[in-house]
Amino acid sequence: MVGIFILGTFLLYCVGQNQIQGVPQGCVSQPSCSACLRSPGCAWCKHKDFLKSGESSERRCDTAESLRTRRCEQMDIINPRLDPVFLKNNDLSSNSDNVVQLKPQNLLFKLRVGVPQTFNVSFKRAEGYPIDLYYLMDLSFSMKDDLDTIKNLGQDILSALKKVTQKVRIGFGSFVDKVALPYVSQVKAKKNNPCPNRLNICQPAFSFQNILRLTEDVDEFKTRVSDQIISGNLDSPEAGFDAIMQAAVCQSVIGWNNVTRILVYTSDDTFHIAGDGRLAGIFEPHDGMCHLNGTGFYDGTKYDYPSVGQLARVLAANNIQLIFAVTEDSVAAYKALSKLIPQSVVGVLKNDSSNVVLLISEAYSNLSSTILLEHHEAPSDLDVTYRSHCTPEKGDNTHWQRRGECMNVKLNQQVNFTVSLNISTCLKEKQTFSLKLQGISETLKVSVETLCDCDCQDREEQSSHCNEIGTLTCGICSCDEGHLGQRCECERPKDMTSADSMAATCRQDNSSQLCSGHGSCECGMCMCQGTHRGNFCQCDDNSCARHNNMLCGGNGQCECGTCKCNANYTGSACDCSTLTDQCRTVGKLCNGQGTCQCNQCQCNKDFFGINCSKIANACPKFLDCVTCELDNKKISGLKSNCSQLCGSVKLTWMKGPQEFPCSKDTISYKVELLPDGNILIFYADLPRSIDKTYVIIGSSVSSIIFIGIAVILISRLMLELHYRREYDSFLKAKEAEVWQDMKNPLFQDATTVVMNPMHVQED
Repeated sequence: MVGIFILGTFLLYCVGQNQIQGVPQGCVSQPSCSACLRSPGCAWCKHKDFLKSGESSERRCDTAESLRTRRCEQMDIINPRLDPVFLKNNDLSSNSDNVVQLKPQNLLFKLRVGVPQTFNVSFKRAEGYPIDLYYLMDLSFSMKDDLDTIKNLGQDILSALKKVTQKVRIGFGSFVDKVALPYVSQVKAKKNNPCPNRLNICQPAFSFQNILRLTEDVDEFKTRVSDQIISGNLDSPEAGFDAIMQAAVCQSVIGWNNVTRILVYTSDDTFHIAGDGRLAGIFEPHDGMCHLNGTGFYDGTKYDYPSVGQLARVLAANNIQLIFAVTEDSVAAYKALSKLIPQSVVGVLKNDSSNVVLLISEAYSNLSSTILLEHHEAPSDLDVTYRSHCTPEKGDNTHWQRRGECMNVKLNQQVNFTVSLNISTCLKEKQTFSLKLQGISETLKVSVETLCDCDCQDREEQSSHCNEIGTLTCGICSCDEGHLGQRCECERPKDMTSADSMAATCRQDNSSQLCSGHGSCECGMCMCQGTHRGNFCQCDDNSCARHNNMLCGGNGQCECGTCKCNANYTGSACDCSTLTDQCRTVGKLCNGQGTCQCNQCQCNKDFFGINCSKIANACPKFLDCVTCELDNKKISGLKSNCSQLCGSVKLTWMKGPQEFPCSKDTISYKVELLPDGNILIFYADLPRSIDKTYVIIGSSVSSIIFIGIAVILISRLMLELHYRREYDSFLKAKEAEVWQDMKNPLFQDATTVVMNPMHVQED
């Protein structure tokens, strides 16, 4: 069972691959016309004389090409393949009275099982297509300054959108959170005025309120928004999902038209998700329905917050494109959310929403530049794939994908898609599904039927071809009761003796199986199955040897298990060419160093490469030969015989030093194989080499010493120049000095003469 499962999985994979390529591979023969049509790639020959005696009905089921080769006329081949019927195929148009953005609009296909059919889809966004924009705003207290900004931006938003369309409508709604703990305080005073301080006045919290349905009146938008008062709640996340759900599903209340629908969601914080309602004792999942009361309020205390999956489905079903305009602190969370919601983008909103007009304009441009084509409600057994042709430059070099996708599409640019349909089973009745572009209301309806039954239009009761005891249908005789045979030519055996005697004629010998185990015995003749033939179904024209996964290598015919090769081919699988053109060279075959077998060179030992043109290990192989020849060259007397080492090799001495691929000590040489099979060796002195290590070390040390000496000399020279300049300056200063001798009147000599009265001076 495991093996069957794996085989089945593999076959399904193969069918998928064939579908992607658009070509059914081969044909598995079937015994009836209806079964044949359900086998991919098969056709049926209904000509009544198509089969030879003893051939089974399965031989009528084969590829159309094979049937024609076997001389079945084209008019007798049942191979239905109908082109799609265009039930509605209006041209693309931007006319406001008849806008057509998607072509075609309605198709009918009749499909063969496993045989894919393709068709083209074109899309071009209509110029000036109307826009409905609903502005959904968080009215929690942190958005107070944003509300003051939005009150005066209605005209600016409309003016920005009117650059791409002349008809714009705008609406307004707001949200806070579920009026329940722990989201909103239930203290009466705080419930009536949820502002964080008494200096501000806030309106009571609410989940969602539709303040203004979509309108073209800008003054009304400004008036209604100006009347709004900020509110507040306890926790940071808001009831944004409740608001998005109600704005999307309450079609009549919001006033959505069948135009481009944009929902702008502004907030400065994150969002509650499905399951958060349990904190307030709210367990019932959201039902995805509209629950606005007569005044446009939504009571969020009955249902839990919607899930992301619910929002994605509702927005897609209602063709609403979502723009998240959120502050920078919350961008990461909303970008992760945007990946889960098709046709949604995220823009960074300034803290006071002053850039909201530019943000909406850029976000709408981004949404418009992304084109996604998908199918909905297609039969489970129908495989739908797409190839996108976004720009003429890319051409058809695109891959099959599960949806059509084009990015960076300009407003007036047309994009095209190729869609492939491949059914794997027969449908009981016609089924219809749709193709649509995300965010676009137009759809392409596709109806599919399957061609699983034959209408050969040759039914003939009591046909003479069936010996008037059977009905002829699609070339096959359905015999009356009690009769058998290809043409109802014999009676069914009534006893065992008759049956045994009839069966004996279907055995090749007494010990063999009935019809060799590959057919059934009817009227004493073997009716062979599949590709078996012969009186006893002993021959199988599909059992011959294969080469390159082709029967008889594609170079012969399989006859009863043996390949009958075409001219110039031989071998059990006709895989051996008797030609020699691939072995030829300028000289001998395979350069004289191999034999040509099956048009390929089988090289002798020590030779390889294309046409045996290379010698394996040539350098060491002929080193002894070269050494011997050099020794003889140095010895002037009796020379040794090198023929044993060199054989028929010819050696040529090259003058002057040479650098060849092979070298030994001071000798360099190379070995060449000539086209005539002879080997030639060129040898010469090896150029003397210098040890680069010493050169590098010596040059490095010398450079360092030279640079050091140069630095010392330069520095000493500069110092000497400096000293000389200083000395010259001293001499010049000395020469410039002028000294004058003048007596200072204030100067007194330090010597005073005093007479000692006690002193007696002698004469």
